[in-house]
Amino acid sequence: MTEQGVRWTADQVLALAPDAASRTAGSKLGTAGPWSEAGSGEGTVWGLCKGSGSRPYQTVVDLAGPAYTCSCPSRKFPCKHALGLLLLWAGGDGAVPVSAEPPDWAEQWLAGRRKRAEGEPGPGKGGSAAGPADPEAARRRAERRAERVTAGATELEQRLADLLRGGLAAAEQAGYGAWDETAARMVDAQAPGLAARVRELGAIPGSGAGWPARLLEECALLHLLDQGWLRRAALPDALAATVRSRLGLPAPADGPPVRDRWLVLAQYDTADTKLTTRRIWLYGAESGGTRLLLSYGAAGRAPELSLPVGLALDAELSGHPGAGRARAALGERFAPPAPAGFRPPGVSTAEAAARYGDALRDDPWLESVPVTLEQVIPVPDGETWQLADAGTDTALPLTRAARSRPGLWRLVALSGGTPVTVFGECGHHGFTPLTAWTPGTNEAVPLC
Repeated sequence: MTEQGVRWTADQVLALAPDAASRTAGSKLGTAGPWSEAGSGEGTVWGLCKGSGSRPYQTVVDLAGPAYTCSCPSRKFPCKHALGLLLLWAGGDGAVPVSAEPPDWAEQWLAGRRKRAEGEPGPGKGGSAAGPADPEAARRRAERRAERVTAGATELEQRLADLLRGGLAAAEQAGYGAWDETAARMVDAQAPGLAARVRELGAIPGSGAGWPARLLEECALLHLLDQGWLRRAALPDALAATVRSRLGLPAPADGPPVRDRWLVLAQYDTADTKLTTRRIWLYGAESGGTRLLLSYGAAGRAPELSLPVGLALDAELSGHPGAGRARAALGERFAPPAPAGFRPPGVSTAEAAARYGDALRDDPWLESVPVTLEQVIPVPDGETWQLADAGTDTALPLTRAARSRPGLWRLVALSGGTPVTVFGECGHHGFTPLTAWTPGTNEAVPLC
């Protein structure tokens, strides 16, 4: 075997961690002490890590995925041992030497991955997608679900009318219970998107100054979504697809596969009591488009898909339906992630705000859009922060979530008062920085 020619940086490795605890634990294992029989070759890294038991943990990383396996009991992907092994390899000090071939325990897992890859053709490879065994039965199931969603949307319209008839002030006295019950009924109606928005409504009353106005705004958006579903036959196809998506109705990626060198812009997780959602933003070198990959894990379990921020992936993506939607599905991958040597073109803060406004015409429920800001400086604004254009008098406020993350201070330190390029999400709450680039280079620095 020959050594994979490109080593990742420590930042790129740690950006794969599913949470802060994994980053800390993985960093502690990034030294040669606990490792033995470590080796690498042709995009694979392996090693034995000493644990608390008598037998060391067997850890293997396929850099082309990247994908991981470890004999430890952790339910996180990657686990701390995979992170530690990657950090040891990224150090490039000979602790992970090039080997002629992997040991049997590593080769067995790699052979299984190769076999599965050969037997599962991706989009654009000529393989037929697995369809329903009985199309007529699938059609009937879809009709029954549509009927349930219609009944749920009709009931929710009545709930909103009762709220406005009784006055918004009564919402604070009613408490969260009524909203939670309504959300449960939307779940029964198989409209998880409506249920999620109803729960958000229930958290607004009494949430601080100006809550009645915020509640009215969210009620209006929810009413608009209800009406979009109830009158979907009159909508343009793309907008109707957006309504279905916002309601939580599944739709497969049906766009033609686009092969490109996709720069991994950012990766971060959000979690609730039932699900962990991983968002991965990609930018195409040739297509110039920004796309979103979503991956899910059950409660307490990190999603398996994980890509190193700052590297580029030679792969195909297929888009999901919807007006102005950026979501895509990852298809065939042709090479391991490698240094990109490029970054997205940036815009001003004013152009970013205008871009979000334009996107709302196609999707009124859109929380934010992906955007790269160029030549901006993080500056304090009283008790908050903003990103100010270096050459103009315009700025974007940072969201509350961004101000509470350690990544803010990393961005401030990276800038040092000089302009930087920052990728993030721009919406009605402000701007959330996710990645920045070292001034004068294409080295990405994750901020989340």
